[in-house]
Amino acid sequence: MRRTTLGRSVTCAVAAVLGAVGLVAFPPSAGAATSAVSVQYHTGSTGSDQAEPWLKVRNTGDTAVSLSSVKVRYYFKADSAGAGYRFACSWAVKGCANVTGTFGTLAHPTATADRYLEIGFTSGAGTLTAGADSGDLQLRFYRSDWQPLNQGDDYSFGAGQTSYANWSKVTAQVGGATVWGTAPEGNDPGDPGDPGDPGDPGGPNAGTALFDDFNYSSYNDPRILANGWSVRSNSGGPGIPGATWAPGNVTFSSSGGNSVMNLETSTAGSGENTKQAEVLTKALKFKNGTYAARVRFSDAPKSGPDGDHLVQTFFTINDLKAPMADDYSEYDFEYLPNGGWGESPNILYTTSWETYNPDPWQAVNQHTEGRQSYDGWHDLVLTIDNSVIRYYIDGQLFGTHDAQYLPERPMSINFNQWLIDFGGQSSTSPRAYDEKIDYVLHVKDQALTPAQVAAKVAAYRSAGTTFEDTVPGT
Repeated sequence: MRRTTLGRSVTCAVAAVLGAVGLVAFPPSAGAATSAVSVQYHTGSTGSDQAEPWLKVRNTGDTAVSLSSVKVRYYFKADSAGAGYRFACSWAVKGCANVTGTFGTLAHPTATADRYLEIGFTSGAGTLTAGADSGDLQLRFYRSDWQPLNQGDDYSFGAGQTSYANWSKVTAQVGGATVWGTAPEGNDPGDPGDPGDPGDPGGPNAGTALFDDFNYSSYNDPRILANGWSVRSNSGGPGIPGATWAPGNVTFSSSGGNSVMNLETSTAGSGENTKQAEVLTKALKFKNGTYAARVRFSDAPKSGPDGDHLVQTFFTINDLKAPMADDYSEYDFEYLPNGGWGESPNILYTTSWETYNPDPWQAVNQHTEGRQSYDGWHDLVLTIDNSVIRYYIDGQLFGTHDAQYLPERPMSINFNQWLIDFGGQSSTSPRAYDEKIDYVLHVKDQALTPAQVAAKVAAYRSAGTTFEDTVPGT
């Protein structure tokens, strides 16, 4: 949970995943339609204030390619282990609003790469017909502390590339399959071995797990307490000073044939009339394994004027025993539909925490960001094993974080929705925002793939199991 502005509360320490070097395009069999792309690159800057990888994506196959299915990775060497980076789009033929940039950490660092910038596209970017290209993508990234960066040791950087040309030191995937380029050795994107192979997750009773379908009648349903949940009512942060955590803002209903938990945050423009919502497990007993939830984020309020800086979350956390205590752990999915922490609207963060000092603010963490709308239902999966932390959204790897952020102690599982501030608006009109949760799953000590998570949830529901908790307490 961020507790102040992004620059202070969450040091942009970048997130996650893979890559390698060389052209990976194979000739199609006779008569077969193929989806393939190439990537052209030229450097917009050889200086030290920021990196400017300018790119073009060209459809080299014989069938149209939706740009939303394309991912391009540019690999670089971080200037230090704790350095954070931010992405920006200066100009794009397809529109910067349709271009996304997230950072990743390589599973197998090399002398010239331990991070990557992954470029993606929203559905608004459209399609490329055979032979067409995306036009200019004038992109840049820079250190979050605005210190100089060194491009000279970056794998994908080409100081001599002053005009567009094919560049195999960036990789491209279409629909998850690598079709262009070579990543730094040992880091092929989309390698089936990347997420680990936990084996068959089995039926609903296989393994040690918590599953809750949130099939309750109200916030004071006695089964909530009996099943290990707490509906927060005590005071304190995060959120606007004076705000309260209101149990009555936690309700339950049906959606799409499944029971759904709803968290409402309401306000009329002051701390005293702001009511936030949080539900968390009472026990700190969850550590390595898989965490998953289906969550509906909302870009607009369900009533009243829009504009408040809102945070909608799914996370796991333990208590900070002392400033900078090294056994603190926290892993967040946080969506800011209206922006906040100095950022513009529609941004989603995944953040892995080592520790922090609340006053004066100092944070040790690593994060990945997605700058696009996440309005609607999303499948969120977090896996933690003995070497790496991975975040998935809707079955796609979103960020991979380093071993230094692995948890030392067990944690609770939490959902909350709260206000950073009123977004500069002075309106006193009542407004309310909703975050909905379909289910939550934790499987102890198994790093499941998103497909295995979906299969396990389906097995619970097929068996008529609405709640199970076989995770031992601490």
